[in-house]
Amino acid sequence: MITFSDDIFTEPADVDPDTLANLGPLRPLAGVWEGRKGVDLNPKAEGPERREFLERIELQPIDPQANGPQLFYGLRYHVHIVASDEDTTFHDQVGYWLWEPATGLIMQTLAIPRGQVALAKGQAAADGSGLTVRAERGGPGYGICSTDFLEWAFRTDSYQLDVAFEADGGWSYVSTTLLQVRGRTAPFRHVDRNTLHKVAEPRPNPSARIAAGTTLAEAHGFVSIGGDAPA
Repeated sequence: MITFSDDIFTEPADVDPDTLANLGPLRPLAGVWEGRKGVDLNPKAEGPERREFLERIELQPIDPQANGPQLFYGLRYHVHIVASDEDTTFHDQVGYWLWEPATGLIMQTLAIPRGQVALAKGQAAADGSGLTVRAERGGPGYGICSTDFLEWAFRTDSYQLDVAFEADGGWSYVSTTLLQVRGRTAPFRHVDRNTLHKVAEPRPNPSARIAAGTTLAEAHGFVSIGGDAPA
């Protein structure tokens, strides 16, 4: 049973503006990553299809976020995947990784441009070797929401992401989505896996940059505040 304070409005007063210093188990994910040996196993009419893919993931720190007394530090991410044998985008995904220091809660939000969103929760491994998050269809707090067609034809019943941190500083993942495909009796395990290697360091979040002396406009990426708009 989760218990919350009766004071649902007062926000924390001692918030550190430096997100990178407060990401806890999410810190190894910060940065820009690429992987060239991804494998996807997905359902097709004639049976399971195995695809290889290239992947780029950018995870950048955001300013601390508060729900009244609840405080999160997090990363905004963008996943872009291209199949090895195609020119068009194979998969695109955006969302946030969030860490609540007070409870150890980890959350991942995700949205894909095929009409599907999810909110998954989990915990980090006690030894720091990785983390796991999970969402289930119909969950009251951490669930999956899909467009009508996906609900009808490729219903997603659960989603789980297992992340392992590698000794060389990289990380790998296994994503397992349980699908109920229309016309099939047994559920289908849709699995993606890859190993990522860092290609660029993360940039500090806006409030950390301001604390270091950057102007508000520059820290938040505005190009026209305080001067003429670009032509």
